[in-house]
Amino acid sequence: MDKIRLGRTGLMVSACGFGALPIQRIPLKDAAYLLRKAYDHGINYFDTANAYSDSEEKIGAALADVRGKIVISTKSGGKDYQTVLEHIQLSLKRMKTDYIDLIQLHNPSTLPDPDDPNGAYAACVEAKKRGYVRFIGITNHGRERARAAVLSGRYDTLQFPLTCIAPQEDIDLACLAHERDMGFIAMKGMAGGLIAHVEAAFVFMKKHPFVVPIWGVQRESELDQFLELEKNPPRFEDWADEIEKERRELSGNFCHGCGYCQPCAAGIEIQTAARMSLLLRRSPVPPLMSEKTDAMMMRIEQCLHCNACKSRCPYGLDTPTLLAENLADYKSFRAGWLAAKAEGAKA
Repeated sequence: MDKIRLGRTGLMVSACGFGALPIQRIPLKDAAYLLRKAYDHGINYFDTANAYSDSEEKIGAALADVRGKIVISTKSGGKDYQTVLEHIQLSLKRMKTDYIDLIQLHNPSTLPDPDDPNGAYAACVEAKKRGYVRFIGITNHGRERARAAVLSGRYDTLQFPLTCIAPQEDIDLACLAHERDMGFIAMKGMAGGLIAHVEAAFVFMKKHPFVVPIWGVQRESELDQFLELEKNPPRFEDWADEIEKERRELSGNFCHGCGYCQPCAAGIEIQTAARMSLLLRRSPVPPLMSEKTDAMMMRIEQCLHCNACKSRCPYGLDTPTLLAENLADYKSFRAGWLAAKAEGAKA
């Protein structure tokens, strides 16, 4: 598999990175099988986080014996020196390794003060001195904070959402990072599952050869698809129209499903409910017509309008309004679907 230089780190990582958030949802045996298959087929870059429940343990179980041949990045959402150091030490233990290639500060709402001896950045610097980590990166969903991180020169990498429906400003951010020899890691390449064709997402990334995409993988079929695309990459020209169609339909006021709006005081599953109108039209419908989904959507009626979700949204969405709009659309769609189903049963 082709390799990409991860900016000034000099790390040569597989053009297809393995995003290990989804493997927390599957049993250890299945996760270990996927991770090992990925490695056996040329993937050498695995990205996880301290907060992804047992994802790190699964990486350790599957890949500890080939540690010297892979690149591991993880993340800490700690806000202070002690917490970040504790996260790093826990990650080392979980992944059965004595070093982490890349530690990333996980989506801070403000950039850590580099001069604060008790801050998160100081902890990363200390961990590097101790040999616990090799390089320091940052992740973010806010473009202006991400840009400030790039311009600061303090971080070796930036992980940021980038998709084929991204505005030009996000592409410019990736180019700015590249110009400053900062590794750029693309998350949310499928826009939280809303992009209909993986080929469109894939060829877009290939148009920017310095970008390292990490694809979230939970099923063997997903892994196989990315491996096949790497082996026989489609032509961008064949998917340009589809990319433009995706951009027209998805750009603007839509939820990326990042989950940073949570927790919700009313118990609303915001990252799913706020995307329901799109899911109904871009995913198989019958599973979305379950009693469980109905209960989830009706929970929106319990919204407290506290605006906590709105204040936490990294994309600046008016989340309560978006939820209300999705609920109204869902009710209308469900009524029509049930009516059609009843009519079909009579025929």
